[in-house]
Amino acid sequence: MRDHAAVSDLPMLATTLVELSHKMHAHAVRAAEAAVAIRTQPAPGRSAPAGHCTYLEGLAEINLAIKQAVAAAEREILTAQPDGPRSKQVLATALETVRAQLRAGVANRTLYQHSARFDEATKDYVRQVAEYGAEVRTLPEFFERLIIVDRAVAFIPGRGDRTLALRVTEPTVVRYLADLFERAWDRAESIPFVPARSVDAAPEVIPSVHESIKKLMIAGHADRAIARRLGISERSLQNHVGRIKAQYGAENRLQLGYLMGREAG
Repeated sequence: MRDHAAVSDLPMLATTLVELSHKMHAHAVRAAEAAVAIRTQPAPGRSAPAGHCTYLEGLAEINLAIKQAVAAAEREILTAQPDGPRSKQVLATALETVRAQLRAGVANRTLYQHSARFDEATKDYVRQVAEYGAEVRTLPEFFERLIIVDRAVAFIPGRGDRTLALRVTEPTVVRYLADLFERAWDRAESIPFVPARSVDAAPEVIPSVHESIKKLMIAGHADRAIARRLGISERSLQNHVGRIKAQYGAENRLQLGYLMGREAG
């Protein structure tokens, strides 16, 4: 009888736990909002901050805000575009935008990942914008999307799927983000236009791509995560891993992991 009563109480217990979970979540949200409100209040004897942060929900709102900020640019636009090559349509639209900016005297610098070097559409785009005075460099490692306009406003993702963004106008934070961009820019490599074929440029970037893959594998990241961080497909990643295995003389991934770990240690 006691066991039967305990079983009959389970639905009620589950309902109670769900309600408690909802209450705790609501309390956490209110606490977070209160903390933000406290941080944004000026300290005694000090004026309110000159800028703030605004959440942008949905691609339409995000794109509109970025478009307005870019259209109002007067000096400089810094952009970090991860996730590998973009479509021809997106590049064509970007080309017109960058061309207008440069004609208006607005400097333009863009960071891509190394995987963009193997896309002919991207190479054509870079060649054209370079003729107008834009600068493009690439990095082997993953970085998040970032747009900085006149070092006065910045846009960063608020969620992994990038359907939420944060518009930042707080000067201290914008300066910090600009410094991160500059550090990445200093490490990045200019995209070559000779040789014309992307495949012929592979020796210039493959070693750094392989180094990034090895570091991520040693850190324990899954193939899907590694491919995303490098802006390549999982199939391309498998090809790179095959080459790395050949370099180490490893017969399988387990042996490869051991050899790389021993080398790193």
